[in-house]
Amino acid sequence: MQNDSSEICRRFGTDYMPPDLGEKVGIALGTLGNVPLHAVRLRPENGTCGWYIYCGEYSTDDDFYQPLHVEHLAERCPEIVPYLALPPGWRVLLAPNYEDVWFDGDISTASDHTEPS
Repeated sequence: MQNDSSEICRRFGTDYMPPDLGEKVGIALGTLGNVPLHAVRLRPENGTCGWYIYCGEYSTDDDFYQPLHVEHLAERCPEIVPYLALPPGWRVLLAPNYEDVWFDGDISTASDHTEPS
């Protein structure tokens, strides 16, 4: 993960802040395989690294996201792994032959897992 993640951070001119493998992400496991992949990093807290990931359509259901340790992302959602060192406030949108990565200042200090507007 080190080389790909550090290159992504260099490419976007931001700090390198990789999560610990034992930290958790919020991931909508039931959406994996849908397109596009959406990911946002909020402020880490309470054992989470701040990443929330889903594919396809967002849902406001209370059980939309499930916790998953970072170390399991390589097998469950490998396409997001190179982006995990982006700091809080960054968003990623991936689809076949498409990548959009940007800093969203409105969410850089947010701490809940709702989809910011």
